[in-house]
Amino acid sequence: MFEAVVAQAEMLRALGAVPVVLGLREEDSEADAWRLEGVETHLVDQFGPAFLGYAPDLSKSLEAAGLDLLHLHGIWQYPSHAAGQWAKQSGKPLVISPHGMLDPWITRRNAWKKHLARAAWERSAWRGASAFHALTEAEAQDIAHETRGTKVATIPNPAPPLSSPSDLPRGPNALYLGRIHEKKNIAALIAAWAQVRDQLPQDATLTIAGWGDDVGIEMLEHAMQDHRGLGVEFVGTAFGSQKAALFDLSRFFVLPSFSEGLPMAILESWAAGVPTIMTSHCHLPEGFANGAALQCGTDRASISQTLVKGMTMPEAEWQGMSKSARHLAGGPFSPANIAEKWELFYSKLLEA
Repeated sequence: MFEAVVAQAEMLRALGAVPVVLGLREEDSEADAWRLEGVETHLVDQFGPAFLGYAPDLSKSLEAAGLDLLHLHGIWQYPSHAAGQWAKQSGKPLVISPHGMLDPWITRRNAWKKHLARAAWERSAWRGASAFHALTEAEAQDIAHETRGTKVATIPNPAPPLSSPSDLPRGPNALYLGRIHEKKNIAALIAAWAQVRDQLPQDATLTIAGWGDDVGIEMLEHAMQDHRGLGVEFVGTAFGSQKAALFDLSRFFVLPSFSEGLPMAILESWAAGVPTIMTSHCHLPEGFANGAALQCGTDRASISQTLVKGMTMPEAEWQGMSKSARHLAGGPFSPANIAEKWELFYSKLLEA
């Protein structure tokens, strides 16, 4: 979600608007501050249980920011209450982007916390919103089911600018990059890789890069412990040039996820010319329709079959998939195309 906010701020500046980012101060906030360099940013302290995100100073910051429109990214925490109150008191437009947080897989987890948030502030904020923003048509249906009648605009995240084609040879390398969390189904990916390792080229590798809490890292270590020596490697976090290098060396990006909003990592891989192996839960059917992605299920057998298909694919066929991936990132998901949709959407809300 942070990546989406950074991209949104950059887009707004390019359109001539003045973005203001308000948020909760967290452990890594200072380290990430450079990503919003030149953007007016206000962080407030939070108190109490982390899952609540209680920040009593947020309302004052919203009032002082002099906003014409408020765009809330993410739900289920106290900022929803502050945003709803701001909309009620100011009479100005509020847009809510759940970022996949109304996916049934998400709402079923820790359901009691969601029930508490609905009763305490979410339903009130939802009623006060001018519109919801969905990343995909599937998410638009989830929003309609939860909010019952609220206006929903469907606009995907933009892909990053296309990278220059790499001259480096693409070996039989698969890459997972993202959050280390059970919903990403990484354990099944590792088990599937181990199951078909002898059917893949001798030098085939599966690289896992990302970040996670202690529970996620423990899950990853447990999944890897029985499969060392089979070309599986965890390299930790990767940003900037490190991330670009991983994409340059990869033949496929793999995301066998149980639940996604619209995964930025897939758009990044397409911009780098790396086709994907992914589930339908990634909500990017354009990848299947345009030949930029191979579809797998969430079970080990399905992931195994798709890994073999991708890693043994003839070079000419892979080149076709790579071109299709770059076409999607540079066309329907291009920053210019997405910015045009946002400009029209915001303008209609401000003129209402």
